Amino acid sequence: MAELTIRGRERIKEGNFAYVDKSGEGHLPIHDKSHVRNAMARFNQTEFESAAAKERARRKIVAAARKHGIEIAGDDNVAKPVRSRRS
Repeated sequence: MAELTIRGRERIKEGNFAYVDKSGEGHLPIHDKSHVRNAMARFNQTEFESAAAKERARRKIVAAARKHGIEIAGDDNVAKPVRSRRS
């Protein structure tokens, strides 16, 4: 995965992050294939404000994976709906 510079991160639109917290900071960039794979891998390592926020992020990651032709295994962290903020 290409390293994302501070300047590059600032150029990513808010909609290209799986999760944007209350302070407006984007987490889990999903703007390209390699970052979608990384977001999938780091999904359960990210702190979310609520279970609903975590579920919205999961859905965005799944949609981005489909868009980029990334297969999601049934046992993958983002494969199943979120029931709580914990993994």
